[in-house]
Amino acid sequence: MKPILSIFALVTAGVSLYSLSLQSDAQAAAPASAAGDWPQWGGSNERNFVSTQTGLPVKMNPGKKKKGGEDIDMSTTENCIWVAKLGSQSYGTCTVAGGQIFVGTNNENPRSPKHTGDRGIVMCFDEKSGSFKWQMVSPKLGAGKVSDWEFLGMCSTPTIVGDKGYVVTNRCEIVCIDTKGLGDGNQGFADEAKYLAVPDKDGKLAPIEPDSTDADILWIYDMRKELGVFPHNIASNYALVVDGKVYVATSNGVDWSHSNLPAPQAPSFVCLDAETGAYEAEIPAELQVSENIMHCNWSSPSAATVNGKSQIIFAAGDGWVYGLGTAAEKNKIDDEISELPVKWKYNACPKDYRVDDKGEKKKYAEYDGPSELISTPVFHDGMVYVLIGQDPEHGEGVGMMSCIDPKGEGDLTDKPVWTFKGIERSISSPAVKDGLVYVPDYTGRLFCLDAKTGKEYWKFDTKGHIWSNPLLVDGKVYLGNEEGELFILAEGKELKELGTVEFPSPVMGTPVVANGVMYISTHTHLYAFKEGGKPLAP
Repeated sequence: MKPILSIFALVTAGVSLYSLSLQSDAQAAAPASAAGDWPQWGGSNERNFVSTQTGLPVKMNPGKKKKGGEDIDMSTTENCIWVAKLGSQSYGTCTVAGGQIFVGTNNENPRSPKHTGDRGIVMCFDEKSGSFKWQMVSPKLGAGKVSDWEFLGMCSTPTIVGDKGYVVTNRCEIVCIDTKGLGDGNQGFADEAKYLAVPDKDGKLAPIEPDSTDADILWIYDMRKELGVFPHNIASNYALVVDGKVYVATSNGVDWSHSNLPAPQAPSFVCLDAETGAYEAEIPAELQVSENIMHCNWSSPSAATVNGKSQIIFAAGDGWVYGLGTAAEKNKIDDEISELPVKWKYNACPKDYRVDDKGEKKKYAEYDGPSELISTPVFHDGMVYVLIGQDPEHGEGVGMMSCIDPKGEGDLTDKPVWTFKGIERSISSPAVKDGLVYVPDYTGRLFCLDAKTGKEYWKFDTKGHIWSNPLLVDGKVYLGNEEGELFILAEGKELKELGTVEFPSPVMGTPVVANGVMYISTHTHLYAFKEGGKPLAP
């Protein structure tokens, strides 16, 4: 069965700053690209999919599969230096840091005979050769489609800061891993065998002893246990690390009925200490985000610098965007709870989508009904750009994009810089460069808008549903769709098509660029393309 959840195009990783100590890693400020790395979802904490690298290929051929298997015949590729096999469903965008590549997938292509059957997987490959190095294996919750949908795997990718990675697992955990894996010894958690345990034939958990191809877990924060969260279908978003603190949406949502909220008091957003995994703060209860969730909280947070201070931008499952202060400004409520201060809030779902002409609430999931936020908010040139949307299972529907000035205070609902209703629902993040915003909708269209006014310059129909984000690099826009097509357009106010690349499976993740190489993950394979590149010797 083809899965249908919208969050899975989200993924992060971190930076390669190996000269820092473990303590320094946790205290480091926002992850930033080092030596051309792409360390996290969006490349930086602003989450803007823009790269300054040049010389990327336009002509690419992913090649043909060898007869009777899934391996690619490299002699049939063009500008491709290597291809790595993933699972059967891969929703995460890869991240590149410290000579390694990380990507979330499932376990339908087992890398170890110890780990067979349905699992969430983060695979780690060597950046230069594409050779498999190690993997993080996360057993299923056993809750089926309700909280850990079968065969979706790990829908997030680690955010890397120094030699640590932070990832939201399919088990609704925030896990910190050593980017070197267990190859250099077991640090921190030291109970991986218990974590890897799966039920035996009698239903008892049977520990699995790890080896050098397994992840080295440093700490685990179980959001279900610690916060009472009820994840809907799957837990996923990309961790944000700012000043030694980890910020994550909890994936709290509705149950199988889509009408009941099992955990209306559980926080929808949480902050932890990056070094220890200790609880720091959560979103204020008075906002009642979880009580007003439409479906789930899947959007990844971003960071902005406003009036010289860091703000955390959280796009929530209630249709609102919140500008939050950091953990350094937290308010202690009692001995167990601290809250992040709210700088501003904005209702991104317009009133006419929420209620009809008679003032009655419109039904969720209807074409003209209300939507939450799954798209990641992007901060650029002092503004926040964000879109509303829904799980693709609900189909197409009305959408809206908003440009917000985060310097405002209080309720900014009636004070957007501009809004654009010409777009339908979107689960993609916008990319902003040179005064232009490039933004897709789930229907399959890419829009080019004026970043200051929202004026539409052009739109391009890919004729296939879009889960991924546009990547802007080298004067070009790269965008994939569910049909397995990668479209290459020219940046600018005039629509110019430069090329199309056809892949053998859906392109759900976003292309990323690191150290002169473009990486494209499909459901089943990870490709490394380089202008003039030839396949590496086996």
